[in-house]
Amino acid sequence: MNHPGVTRQAFLKSLPVMAGYIVLGTGFGILLRNAGYGVLWAFAMSALIYAGSMQYVGVGLLTGGASLLSTALTTVMVNARHLFSSISMISRYQGAEKYKPYMIFALTDETYTLLSDSHVPEGADPHLYRFLVSLFNHSYWVLGSVLGSLLGAVLPFSTAGIEFSMTALFIASFTEQWITRRDHLPALTGLLSTLLCLLLFGPENFLIPAMLLITLVLTLVRRREEVSV
Repeated sequence: MNHPGVTRQAFLKSLPVMAGYIVLGTGFGILLRNAGYGVLWAFAMSALIYAGSMQYVGVGLLTGGASLLSTALTTVMVNARHLFSSISMISRYQGAEKYKPYMIFALTDETYTLLSDSHVPEGADPHLYRFLVSLFNHSYWVLGSVLGSLLGAVLPFSTAGIEFSMTALFIASFTEQWITRRDHLPALTGLLSTLLCLLLFGPENFLIPAMLLITLVLTLVRRREEVSV
């Protein structure tokens, strides 16, 4: 398949994410603008950090004068979930060569949802296709962030509760994966492990233990499946 054909297929694949990312990016841009940071900040954070929920958290870190250590630890805790999605994409990204660095950087929850089904249009270069899907999704987030910053400069907005938009997107992604996948073990492992650690460690300290427990359970399950095969 030629490049225009791959580009069209990748664009169509990314459409479900476009609406969500532009809306959520707009919310981030408005929040950042109300915190006193202009459109260049919105563009730079979304283009170079591209961390979704961490960018929402980052607004509070910026305005609160958080230290580098606190910022680093918070970033690790918020983004630790990407360890699991990235591991499962290793085989798909093998041989990507020049596309691989950017694809690794651009692997968000929503991009993972689109690419984890292993479907590639017939005749398309799979690595180019996945690269373009990642690039389209990234561009939507940057566009939304810049748009939100510009709107926040001219229109009055109340930002109360706007940070819940990322939670809503996670719920939507989880629901889609639950509906489209037959194997619900990873999802149930995540839910039950998180609930258990929340009860044991409390809302302030449950995240890292939950991630470790999920990793342990899924690793044991995978080894058991490999042995049985």
